[in-house]
Amino acid sequence: MGRMSVEELPEYAERVLEVAELIPPGRVMTYGDVAEWLGEGGPRQVGRVMALYGGAVPWWRVVRADGALLPGHELRALGHYREENTPLREAGRSAEGHVPKLDMPRARWDGGAHT
Repeated sequence: MGRMSVEELPEYAERVLEVAELIPPGRVMTYGDVAEWLGEGGPRQVGRVMALYGGAVPWWRVVRADGALLPGHELRALGHYREENTPLREAGRSAEGHVPKLDMPRARWDGGAHT
């Protein structure tokens, strides 16, 4: 999927992707956080933009509020999280597929300048 030219992107999508690019490595924002930051749309609209156009940005940094990894992309996401030292909660033995979840209280970025 090559990077689309900006002209092809709806303005809202463009703004969502800009926010995704601001999130520092090792941190995440939820779909709802991004919508709130933009003051427009909601988690579903942000999720849709990420599903359609997210390949052009660090998509793994925009996540579900429950910290569950994107279905179908867990292993790719996990590779990025491990690389960026994103806080994870290892899966319990009973967890389906033993896929960790994000440690949301520690991983979540509020858009401020964290050190």
